[in-house]
Amino acid sequence: MEGERTAPVPTRRRLLKGAALATVPLTLFSGTRATARPRAVDYPSAEWQPASTANYTPSSRPATYPVDHVVIHVTQETYADTLAIFRDPSRQVSAHYVVRSSDGHVAQCVREADVAWHAGNWNYNTRSIGIEHEGWVDRPEYFTDALYEQSARLTAAICATYGIPRDRTHIIAHHEVPGSDHTDPGPLWDWTRYIRLVNFA
Repeated sequence: MEGERTAPVPTRRRLLKGAALATVPLTLFSGTRATARPRAVDYPSAEWQPASTANYTPSSRPATYPVDHVVIHVTQETYADTLAIFRDPSRQVSAHYVVRSSDGHVAQCVREADVAWHAGNWNYNTRSIGIEHEGWVDRPEYFTDALYEQSARLTAAICATYGIPRDRTHIIAHHEVPGSDHTDPGPLWDWTRYIRLVNFA
């Protein structure tokens, strides 16, 4: 066809030059700086269900505070109502995670680097990850196999991340936090089973 130009045959030098340019980040050409976007969740199996920013303290743990405890809670609410409470800025409460009773589904509401308001004790809030479990302290039917198993996997992952020993000294009940007026997770929570699952996870 008339007017067609023959494409130049690529030389080895041109191919190498093109390959080198392909590895240069686009931001160098656009004049903007690359910024790393944080992952939405810290625990890969969790669903991000953010608490109101009025209900926790932004931080950069463990640089600002060491993380050396996991605090186990029971919601005394349904899973959906607990998430709604954490989204309500007037409630002044949150936890890092909520575990659903029926299937063990995990929601993350506060980043682990931030200080959730779950323990009722500032010192313990700064040093711990709080995990809420859907249910009521006097209704053991909410403490399903799925809830125990998925929560134990979550706690094991937290312990591995921060070097927390997987024992009852470091994985504690809400009612064991100094100054707490709560009773959760209550006498029907099977601690022997739970700690065994955490250690086998």
